[in-house]
Amino acid sequence: MPAWIQQGFAEYAQRMPRECKLELLEIPLGKRARGIPVERAIEAEGERMLAAIKPGDRVVALEVNGKSFTTEALAGHLESWMGDGRDVCLLVGGPDGLAPACIERADMSWSLSPLTLPHGLVRVLLAEQLYRAWTVMKGHPYHRA
Repeated sequence: MPAWIQQGFAEYAQRMPRECKLELLEIPLGKRARGIPVERAIEAEGERMLAAIKPGDRVVALEVNGKSFTTEALAGHLESWMGDGRDVCLLVGGPDGLAPACIERADMSWSLSPLTLPHGLVRVLLAEQLYRAWTVMKGHPYHRA
């Protein structure tokens, strides 16, 4: 990823409080080579994602067909997620999307936008929106409607 992506994600991740720590775990893309079906690459990525999830984790699939939220609704979800004590795994697919098994495992699907967004930009956008939702929860002035 370009430095600006890493810096953007790190900026918002470091702003999050200890009780709402944001960590990035990169899963290698599946091999996309001639003769290997794209579906197999997606499946391999999905298997690696699912292997990184603990049985009790809450899983949120980021996908275009998911539900959209206002910032205030996201703050409500974040508060609920923090209240139930489970780790939350936010799954972002590779260039060809999430494996069906990941979507099936998800407790919910969330769409950041109906637009197709570059993978790196999703990282920064997701981190910023989670930080913004946290500031709404805490009445912090960062979020101004």
